[in-house]
Amino acid sequence: MRRAVDNQLDGSDVDELMRRGLQATATTLPHPNPRVGAVIVNPQGEVVAVAAHKGPGTPHAERLALEGLDDVSGHAMVVTLEPCNHHGRTPPCTDAIIEAGISRVIVGSRDPDPLVRGAGIERLRNAGIDVVESSLSNLVEANDPVYFANRRAGTPFVTLKLAMTLDGQIAAADGTSQWITGPQARSDAQTIRAAHDAVLIGAGTLRCDDPRLTVRLEGYDGPQPRPVILKGHSQLPPKARLYERNPLVIEGTGVSGTGVDEVLDQLADAGIRSVLIEGGARIARSFLEAGAVDELVLYIGAKLAGGTGRPAIDGRFATITDAIALEITDVRTIGSDVRITAHIGGRN
Repeated sequence: MRRAVDNQLDGSDVDELMRRGLQATATTLPHPNPRVGAVIVNPQGEVVAVAAHKGPGTPHAERLALEGLDDVSGHAMVVTLEPCNHHGRTPPCTDAIIEAGISRVIVGSRDPDPLVRGAGIERLRNAGIDVVESSLSNLVEANDPVYFANRRAGTPFVTLKLAMTLDGQIAAADGTSQWITGPQARSDAQTIRAAHDAVLIGAGTLRCDDPRLTVRLEGYDGPQPRPVILKGHSQLPPKARLYERNPLVIEGTGVSGTGVDEVLDQLADAGIRSVLIEGGARIARSFLEAGAVDELVLYIGAKLAGGTGRPAIDGRFATITDAIALEITDVRTIGSDVRITAHIGGRN
């Protein structure tokens, strides 16, 4: 780190510090709160504290970074998200920053939460603190897409996960599907499950697979996602392992866009901020057609079906203009399989 004069950090210093703040959040999952990292720098440009918010009800990153520091007057704080200016479970971070004597705050991104949205920046500036907004807001948002999407839309961030053979089949004609992917890919899928508030399946998947939908990672002691069952108009089986886990059952939902909107509203009412769709093919199509999928995670197993079994997405592909545009953001091999991550870009 180069020497800073009166905390007038240059652009490369700021970018480095902002990335350090983002890195501090790498292992945190504080939803429904945002992932936030904070870095405090003294007038000589030396980092004296790094902290990240851990979860609801615990101190925010700004307050954690300030803990144990006797005198920070004249110091700068680099924080990935705009400091809050309202009382929730914890007091406003703006108060702590002002009282501590921080002279400069560099903000990674404005907070889309209606309770903040610039109010934190305004409060700091009114207190005489120099506030600079970083040019890395896109990285901050990419670090916590669930939070940003949820605060803007008011409904959960939706991830659709599919596992298929190289030629696009999720199961054989007789319904068998274990295992299309290898153990490394299945373990990777568990980490994605752990990152969501809920996992959603349809009644057909419940009847055929009798899943538990739990996170089964060695050493994992974090929260388990809540299971969600879309009942539709069919009867649920009288017994299922999922019933032991207090599933949210949503009844009478069709496959129309209106039905999907109702599902998202019910999920939001239940306090669910992110949902992972794991089955089945009709549900996948209905959410895609409704434009309700934010991210697609596709595992391609190192297997060739060599025929038609059960496709990943139900329905008829009538013409090329019906194709849904994607922005592929990541492609990697996991064991002998491939994982593709994409954002939904809307129809051509």
